[in-house]
Amino acid sequence: MSSTNINSSPSVETEGSANIEQFGYKQELKRSLSFWDLLIYGLIFMVPIAPFGIYGYVAQGSYGMVGLAYLIGMIGMVFTALSYARMSEAFPIAGSVYSYAQRGINEHVGFFSGWVILLDYIMIPSLLYLISSSALHDVLPGVPVYVWLLIFIAFNTVINIFGIEITAKANKIILVLELLVLVVFVAAAVITVAKGVNGASFTIKPLYDKAHFNLSTVMGAVSVAVLSFLGFDAISTLAEETKGGKKVVGRAVIFSLLIVGIIFIIQTWVAALVWPDYTTFENADVAFYQIAELAGGPWLKWTTIIATAFAWGVANALVAQAAISRILYSMARDKKMPGVLGKIHPTFKTPYISILLVGAISLVVTFIFTKQIATLTSLVNFGALTAFLFLHLSVINYFIRKQKSKNYLKHLIYPIIGFVIIGYVWYSLDAASKKFGFIWMGIGIIYMIYLKLTKKDSSLAADI
Repeated sequence: MSSTNINSSPSVETEGSANIEQFGYKQELKRSLSFWDLLIYGLIFMVPIAPFGIYGYVAQGSYGMVGLAYLIGMIGMVFTALSYARMSEAFPIAGSVYSYAQRGINEHVGFFSGWVILLDYIMIPSLLYLISSSALHDVLPGVPVYVWLLIFIAFNTVINIFGIEITAKANKIILVLELLVLVVFVAAAVITVAKGVNGASFTIKPLYDKAHFNLSTVMGAVSVAVLSFLGFDAISTLAEETKGGKKVVGRAVIFSLLIVGIIFIIQTWVAALVWPDYTTFENADVAFYQIAELAGGPWLKWTTIIATAFAWGVANALVAQAAISRILYSMARDKKMPGVLGKIHPTFKTPYISILLVGAISLVVTFIFTKQIATLTSLVNFGALTAFLFLHLSVINYFIRKQKSKNYLKHLIYPIIGFVIIGYVWYSLDAASKKFGFIWMGIGIIYMIYLKLTKKDSSLAADI
C-alpha cells in the first residue's frame, strides 16, 4: 500500500461512506461488518468476565474499593473511546493509533505510537496464557502451570496458522456462555450477601470506603484494572471492513466500552460484598475463585475457573495472537520490520512466520513472568496507556491546529480530560514496568534512526 499523502483528509464535517482511496490506499478488504458485528467483536476482545483473572490484585491494591477502580477506569476509557471515534471518522482506515498519530501529528510520531502499542500486543497473549494456566492449575494442582502454557500456546499457534474463521464463529458462542456464567455468579453472590454469609452485607464500600480511601492508592489499582478494558480500541483496526458509514466504528467503540464497563462494576461489586476482607485471600492469582466457591460451592468455583481459562486462554488469546501477527506482517510489508515476517503461507494464506514468532515470544515471556502476573499486567498497560496519550494529542493537533475546528468540546476539552486521566493512571504504574517501558521506547527510537540512516523505510526517510 502506498503511504503518500498521509496528511490528506476530508473536511471535519464530511459525511457518507468511507473512501480510503483518498488516503493513498486501495480498497482491498471486503466491507461486510455491521455495527453489531463490531460490538460483538469488542465485547469478545475485552472479555465480559475479564475481572475474574485479576480481581485479587485490584482488590488488594484498592483496599477493597475494586468497584471504584473499575468505575474510574471506565470513565477514563470513555474519553479515550471518544478520541478513537473522532479519529476513526476523520481517517476510516485500518491501523488504529498508528495511523491516527501518523496523520494527526506526523510520520515519526505515528511510527513511535505503533512501536509503543507493540509492547501491549506482544505481551498480552503471554498474560492471557498465564492467567488461564494459573486458573486450571488451581483445579488440577497435579498438572504444572508450564504444561497448560505449552498446550494453550501450541493449540492457538496451530489454529492461527490454519486460519481462524471457525474460531471467530465459536467466539460468539463463548461470549454467550461467558454471560451465562456471569449471570449465575451474580445471582449466587446476591443470595449469599442477603443471607449474611461470612459477614457479608450490602454496602457501598466497594465503590467508596471513606476509612481507606486514598486517590494515589486507588489509581495504582486502576492501572491494573484497565487491563480488562483493553480491546475496545481493536475495533478501529476493522475500519476498512466496515459498512454503513465512517461513524459506525466510533459508535461501536463507545457502546462496547460502556456495556462491558457496567458489567465489570456489577461483578466486582458483588464479589467484594461476598468477601469483604480482601487481606485474607490465599492467593491473589485465584482470589475470585475463592469468592465463587463461597457464593455457590465447588461447582461454581470450577465453572468460573473453566470459563476464565477458555475465555482468556483460547478465545481472547487466539484473537490477540492473530492481531499482533497481522501488525508484524503489516509493518514488515511496509519495511518497518524484517521482511521474513511478511511471508504468507502458500496454502493457508496466513502470516505464518509472524504467528510462529508470537508463539515463541509468548513461551519465553510466560516462563519469565510465571510468578509475576501483576508485573506483566503493568507492562501490557504501559504500552496501551502510552499509545492512548498519543491518540489524545493526535485529536487536538489534527482538528484544532490543522483543521482549525471550532468545536472545542469534542476536539479539545474531551481529549484533554482523557489525556489527564490516562496520564494519571500511567503515572501510577509501578516503577519496574516504567523502566522496562522506557527501555522499549529507547529501542524504538534507535530502530527509527536506523531506518532513516539505512533508508530501509522510504516513507520515513523522505520525511526526516
